[in-house]
Amino acid sequence: MSLLTAAPVETIVAPSVDFVAIMPVLILLGAAVISVVVEAAAGRKARYPLQVGLSAVAILGAGAWTVVAGSKSHFAVTLAGAISVDQATYVMWGILLALALVSVLLMADRVSEPGGAFVAQAAARIGSARDRTAALTATPMQTEVFPLTLFAISGMMVFPAASDMITLFIALEVLSLPLYLMCGLARRRRLISQEAAVKYFLLGAFASAILLYGIALLYGYAGSLRFADIAAVSQAGGRNDLLLLIGMALLVVGLLFKGSVGPFHSWTPDVYQGAPTPVTAFMASCTKVAAFAAMLRIFMVAFEPTSWSWRGVMWAVAIASMLIGAIIGITQTDLKRVLAYSSVAHAGFLLLGVISLSEKGVSSTLFYLLTYGFATIGAFALLTLVRSGEGEAPHLSAWAGMAKKSPVLAGIMTLFLLSFAGIPLTSGFIGKLTIFTAATESGMAPLVVVAMVATAITAFFYLRVVVLMYFAAPVPVTGGVDDSETVAVALPGAFTMIVIAVCAAVTLLLGLLPSAVIDLLTVHFPLLS
Repeated sequence: MSLLTAAPVETIVAPSVDFVAIMPVLILLGAAVISVVVEAAAGRKARYPLQVGLSAVAILGAGAWTVVAGSKSHFAVTLAGAISVDQATYVMWGILLALALVSVLLMADRVSEPGGAFVAQAAARIGSARDRTAALTATPMQTEVFPLTLFAISGMMVFPAASDMITLFIALEVLSLPLYLMCGLARRRRLISQEAAVKYFLLGAFASAILLYGIALLYGYAGSLRFADIAAVSQAGGRNDLLLLIGMALLVVGLLFKGSVGPFHSWTPDVYQGAPTPVTAFMASCTKVAAFAAMLRIFMVAFEPTSWSWRGVMWAVAIASMLIGAIIGITQTDLKRVLAYSSVAHAGFLLLGVISLSEKGVSSTLFYLLTYGFATIGAFALLTLVRSGEGEAPHLSAWAGMAKKSPVLAGIMTLFLLSFAGIPLTSGFIGKLTIFTAATESGMAPLVVVAMVATAITAFFYLRVVVLMYFAAPVPVTGGVDDSETVAVALPGAFTMIVIAVCAAVTLLLGLLPSAVIDLLTVHFPLLS
């Protein structure tokens, strides 16, 4: 008889999966995989219509499923507790998919930039004859940008739905890696585009490592990676709070980096300037929604019991972000960099809603993300139309006298700029009003005063562009344009016209009739975890 006793065999139970709840993510991931196959198997001429159609249908399908499942209150914690699909998740997904759809349409335009905004031959050496020929002719763009976009949107969908740290980190990488590639695919100004991609990748890698180290420390503190378990352990106390505090700090730094929050914004101006403008619009809107939606869940679920320890620090971060974006934005002469520092300032405003830790704070943050996202995409869509011999003309001097060249373009851009500044009758005014009200009711009146001062400062560089368009005479443009007459407004394609019209209509309507949308975005507690 053998002296060895067989070890008992443990039964491994597969985690239950609620496919109805996670179907929007599965639709996008499935479409992304099919898109890769299309890119490899379809002929060059057939790829563009197939990729555009597949991307639009996938986003619309995921959006329709989100609306139906959300209206039926199909809530679930699934995949062994990795993903929470609750009312907040459906609202966040709806905002993200709406912004993603108009972003994809802007990427698909091949009229204002003949051949498309993306490089035709990404492998061509920069500066070579082959590269110059591809950039200056109407050679059709590479369509791998569409599967990359679908993968990025899939990661963005999982990011705010994650209810444990590992899922959060995986979603962060899934949404980030495609963006690193997309930033280097600009048709023109190839060198600065690839420089932006490398900067974003290197800084993003550091931010991911910092976030992962924070996750490790939080696991060491709580013995669990689930948000609810971390909250329960921190509420019970009796453990090493140093691990908790350092872990929270490192985790939040990674999230603030992704949300372009100052002083963790160093990548934002260079990447916004160098990336293809449709990709910049996609990052400025959808990535910000994903980052702040994830912060809402983490602060409301995992870190709410320890708000006494981090709230003061987040006050300081919000003030720094608002003032950095407002003050440095004044000095910029490139409109893409102006909008980049505008993004940093708006990130500070959004933090007011996040750290309010209230139902009104969550709904006001989501409404602000919706209004800011559409106005941002619209502004970047208009920027693609102002062109010179060197392609887009983002220098502010190119916009001097724009009201005479194109009154419609100047008028719509004015609408978006006034919305950024928070002028009444625009969606930006309602967004600021709701988020400032939520912050005041949560006892953050001093922070609201700082936000009001920052708003007044940012209004200066928004109104400076308006004054240039309407009251300044055209002047010679720097940066490769020798004569102001060479700056012209390109004829927009059908996709760009749709994007501009939708963004302008949303910006105006949400400023005039916001109550129904605000009610729709109201999220009730408790969140599933």
